[in-house]
Amino acid sequence: MSARSGQSCLAANDWICGEYLRSRSQELTEATVDHVLITATAVGLAVLIAFPLALLARRWRLASAGVLGLTTVLYTIPTLAMYALLLPFFGISVSLVICGLVLYSLTILVRNILTGLRSVPTEAREAAIGLGYGPARLLLTVELPLALPALMAGLRIATVSAVSLTTVGAIVDNGGLGNLIYAAMDSYFKAQVLTASVLCVLLAVTADLLLLGVQRLLTPWARAAGGGRKARRAAGAPVRDAVLDDQATV
Repeated sequence: MSARSGQSCLAANDWICGEYLRSRSQELTEATVDHVLITATAVGLAVLIAFPLALLARRWRLASAGVLGLTTVLYTIPTLAMYALLLPFFGISVSLVICGLVLYSLTILVRNILTGLRSVPTEAREAAIGLGYGPARLLLTVELPLALPALMAGLRIATVSAVSLTTVGAIVDNGGLGNLIYAAMDSYFKAQVLTASVLCVLLAVTADLLLLGVQRLLTPWARAAGGGRKARRAAGAPVRDAVLDDQATV
């Protein structure tokens, strides 16, 4: 009830309204689930595309300039213009929103993956190569573990950005919680605007904290060493020890 007039908070159009949460709980849940699915799908696809691009950029210097330049140009395109450019290919669909999010995420992910791979200590690579590690085994068992801090940092930024940009998909009726925000803005429905916006913020914060937790679990050496370059250098010793142990068992 509204404290001012005794009428319901919905009728009074209050910003904070428990009645709105009770009466629209299913709608809020469905919008939140849609938002999460769109974001997760886009970021997952972006990782699958960014990883080979980063490997290509690391292997050939000319490819590095082209890949980084192209992804940077894509990131500078305004969201509405991006969706308009993609419209002839995907039509008004959720694929349009996902593709736009993938293209925006590539800049962050490619740069961070490339930075992580380039920061792997030379002595760690040389130790593994000297023990007979091939390119694939070197990448999967030595380079990727040491590049994880930079990779996960990029993944966190890309995910939070995707949560935010997903709301713009409301212009094609596929924006998750953004649909509720845009619809409420037209009628100035205060409770819906505030609730959907708060849920977006909570999704971004939750996703960031979850990925941070995963990063800490996957990189215990970085936590012990305090992170940064010192952590990556300190991680070289345990990785080389693991390589030596593995070779000894063979």
